[in-house]
Amino acid sequence: MSAAAPTARPRVEVGLALPVLAGIGLLLLRLRILDTSGATRIALLTAVFSAILVASLLVPVAPGVARARPWLVTLIGLAGVAVASFLAGRPISAPLGAWALPLAILAAVAEEALFRRAAYGRLERYGAAVAVVGSALLFAAVHLPLYGAAALPVDLGAGLLFSWQRWASGTWTVPAATHAAAELLAVLR
Repeated sequence: MSAAAPTARPRVEVGLALPVLAGIGLLLLRLRILDTSGATRIALLTAVFSAILVASLLVPVAPGVARARPWLVTLIGLAGVAVASFLAGRPISAPLGAWALPLAILAAVAEEALFRRAAYGRLERYGAAVAVVGSALLFAAVHLPLYGAAALPVDLGAGLLFSWQRWASGTWTVPAATHAAAELLAVLR
């Protein structure tokens, strides 16, 4: 009689999780950065979002599987953002002047690289549902200190939409485009 082979369990690779944890930590610094003024605020936010983007792009992740055409997934996401924008009312804004739009787009792309590329990619080994829900919960939790509990349903809904887009399209760039469009709507409203 031979002993049954132990079942393989996914290993948590701490070294590869560090960029995700560091990115979340940097996002939590936004509250402190928003207390600064003028050019210092702009420079610090640009540095934070750029660092998150670069670090998230360096995390090795397996290529995704497209379950639907990316253009269709993008259109569905954009429609969802348009409806949510109409229903949610006026967004909360930070006084960034002329830098509001480029910073909002940089933030959206950096957050999607962090949550839908790096975090989703790390969680995907535990199954698609864990990756979708886990990355959405992380996204909503990071926004909680900035926007408060009242915005939690919107942040969680957005996180679920973006995570579904990641799953359906197989790429993080589709939710990045949708998130950037949502930021564009928020800044221009």
